[in-house]
Amino acid sequence: MNPRVKYVKPLESYKLELEFDNGEKKLFDVSPFLKIGKFSELKNDNMFKSVVSYLGSIQWSNGLDLCPDTLYENGVPYNVK
Repeated sequence: MNPRVKYVKPLESYKLELEFDNGEKKLFDVSPFLKIGKFSELKNDNMFKSVVSYLGSIQWSNGLDLCPDTLYENGVPYNVK
């Protein structure tokens, strides 16, 4: 089982800064999902910024979420300066 999300911060250009419960930090690009159904709602800046960590994953205020495995496996290592 992959690590779970403990912190998320929305960034510019539909990217998310993620910290996992194993201490790793990753950058995840949401933009490829924006063409898929309800995910297009995340093009609204306020909606995109409504993301929170939720039960080991993330969720937006409209109920959309992403699997923590997707976030971990497709995120790229990220070092905050």
